[in-house]
Amino acid sequence: MGDKSVRKKQYIIDKAREVFAQRGYKDVTMKDIVDACQISRGGLYLYFDSTRSLFLEILRKEQESEDIFNGKVTEDSTAAEILVLFLLEQKKEILRKRNSLIKATFEFYFQDRPDKKEDSYKKDFDSALKILQRVIEVGASEGELVCDSPAEAATNIMLVLEGLKIMSLTIGISAEMIDKQFIYILGSLGVEDKSEN
Repeated sequence: MGDKSVRKKQYIIDKAREVFAQRGYKDVTMKDIVDACQISRGGLYLYFDSTRSLFLEILRKEQESEDIFNGKVTEDSTAAEILVLFLLEQKKEILRKRNSLIKATFEFYFQDRPDKKEDSYKKDFDSALKILQRVIEVGASEGELVCDSPAEAATNIMLVLEGLKIMSLTIGISAEMIDKQFIYILGSLGVEDKSEN
């Protein structure tokens, strides 16, 4: 693919991401993408044959570019600091009203369950789970965190986060509700709430 084709494909992906973030997954058609990109139907079909293939590419790109720590973790960062940073980044995503793919992703999984090789959401979940487990293991081994089962603690945290994401889409959730869950999680690992000190 030449430079022009690469740029055009990325343009389509960027515009389609905006459409999916705004409307979800199930209601988006190829015509919606054509209109958003202001290209011909044939021009779109050169790159993607369906909204499904386009959305899978968006999820793949999201996975590639998602570095939640983005230089915020230094070599002397403690396990507790890394855990707090992870939770704060999750909070931002849960509360993000615009440009979030949470709704579209859940709709996609209910409507068009991807096969194992395409399942970037599960890969993201499993990757975050492993990182979280490792952070808790290191924190526990250094006496900074209190945890008998880092694997179970990491799984519990990830399941709580998934539940909070669903609540944000259904009944709504406030920053205070999220904070209470995070304080409970951190407290269960022996991390003091320093906001009151």
